[in-house]
Amino acid sequence: MELSDDEMHLYSRQILLDGWDLEAQEKLKLANVLIVGCGGIGCTTAELLARAGVGQITLIDADQIEISNLQRQIAYTEQDVGFYKSEILARRLRAINSHIRVISHTTKLDTDNADSLIEQQDLVLDGCDNFSTRYLVNAICQKYQVPLISASAIGFKGQLFMVEGDSACYECLFPKEQHATESLRCADSGVLATTPNIMASLQAHHALLYLGLGGSPLKQKLMLWDGLTMKQRLLAFEKDLNCPICQAI
Repeated sequence: MELSDDEMHLYSRQILLDGWDLEAQEKLKLANVLIVGCGGIGCTTAELLARAGVGQITLIDADQIEISNLQRQIAYTEQDVGFYKSEILARRLRAINSHIRVISHTTKLDTDNADSLIEQQDLVLDGCDNFSTRYLVNAICQKYQVPLISASAIGFKGQLFMVEGDSACYECLFPKEQHATESLRCADSGVLATTPNIMASLQAHHALLYLGLGGSPLKQKLMLWDGLTMKQRLLAFEKDLNCPICQAI
C-alpha cells in the first residue's frame, strides 16, 4: 500500500530518519493496533501512533470522562466531561490524521469480546488500570500469538515490557495469586500528571520500533522508571515453567 503525496509530506520527518525509511512507514500504514484503556496512558499512546501514521487504531474503554481525568489525560477538555473516553479520543485522532482508520468501543474488554478484538491485531497495547483486564489481555494475546506491550503508571513510577512469540508472558512476571488486589490504581494511590504520559511515550516509541522495524528491545525485559530519582532500570525475566498461560500454548 503506497503512501499518497499528502502522507509523504505528513511523515517526511520520519522518512528522513537514518534507520527509518519509506518501507518502515508503509509498514505502519498497514498495521492494526488495539489500545486497551483510553486513560492517562492510552490516550497519549493513541495520539502519538496516529500522528506517526499507524493505519488502523482500535480503542476500547467503557469509562466516561470525569473532571479528575483532566489532570493527566491530555486528549480531553472540560467540555468532554460526561462523554465516553473512547469516542472523544477517536474523534480527536481522526481530526489529527485523516489518513488513518479509527474504531472505538464504549465497552469493557471481557471474555465475550476479547477474542474477536485481539485475534486479528498486529499489536496490542495495554494501558488499563486493573489487573483482571491485564490478565485477560495477556491470555488472549498468548492464545493467538499477538504481541503485547504493557505499560503501567502509579504515583511517580512506571513499568513497561513486551510479550512476543516464545517470550515469558505477563503472568510469568506477575503471578495472578500474588496480584489479585485492585487497590493499586490511580484513583486510590494517586499519580503525578507526567508519569502516565512518560510511560505512554515510551510505549508508543516501542510500538513504532516493532511495527516499522521489527524491533523488540523490551521482549522479556521489564523497564522500571522512577520519576523521583529520574533513574531507569532494565530487568530480564524468565518464563515460569508452571505458568498456566504461556506453558499451555
